[in-house]
Amino acid sequence: LRHPGLDLVIICTPSGNHLEPARLAAAAGKHIVVEKPFCVTTAQCDELMALAEKKQLMISVYQNRRWDSDFRTVQKIINEGWLGEMVEAEFHFDRYNQQLSPKLHKEVPGPGAGLLYDLGPHLIDQALVLFGKPNAVFADLAAMRPASQVEDYMELLLIYDKLRVRLKAGYLVREAVPAYVVHGTLGSFLKPRADVQEEMLKQGHSPSLPDWGTEPAPAAGLLHTEKDGQLIRREVAAEKGNYGAFYAAVYNALSDNAPVPVTASDGRRVIAIIEAAFLSSREKRWIEV
Repeated sequence: LRHPGLDLVIICTPSGNHLEPARLAAAAGKHIVVEKPFCVTTAQCDELMALAEKKQLMISVYQNRRWDSDFRTVQKIINEGWLGEMVEAEFHFDRYNQQLSPKLHKEVPGPGAGLLYDLGPHLIDQALVLFGKPNAVFADLAAMRPASQVEDYMELLLIYDKLRVRLKAGYLVREAVPAYVVHGTLGSFLKPRADVQEEMLKQGHSPSLPDWGTEPAPAAGLLHTEKDGQLIRREVAAEKGNYGAFYAAVYNALSDNAPVPVTASDGRRVIAIIEAAFLSSREKRWIEV
């Protein structure tokens, strides 16, 4: 932090431990990228945002799943108007693993532990990008695996004026359903979760490969809609995924004053939904956002 040539610090500590290193970096005058979730509470988010504003620093939150191939494909279909006015959506981030993760900060009760802080930020951020802030949240959180000490199942219902969005994740889903199901007044789009970037990284492949982020053909989405009075039912090839686009945008934000790719306010909105979800699950009622 004392290095005069260092401009940016990336915080990749466990979810419950983002505040202190980010606070130290900001106090030293460094720009910050914080791994999702931004912080554990909105109060912590506010503290970092105030410190960054005082020192005129950038904070960005690494919501990398905005650059997943599957999400980018869903986003394109919606933005191009193929489905008409959106009425319903359901996003899944499901896995099958009866064993607890060796990353104990996810599995042992404490700040930032549990599925809602782990996979929840991905789904919540994607919903906010596509549909904006909901009016209210209803949440069902539970521990399903016998050994679980924290919630390993989540279902959130985001309530809008004329739209309902369900966000679901769990660790006991052996046969995956479509990760994205979106319905509009004109039609529907279904897309499996098939982004290959995480797996390619685990295998040691370089993001400079020409086929980086390219999904296998069988994972194409299904579009069923109408246009100009004609019924359309066809497969849609996926957009390419590219996590590197996030850091290219961070570079442009710092060097050319371009927009920050994921703002601190974006990250805070995710935490506000998480706080509302915990309250909703405890009190078994809708929570206005």
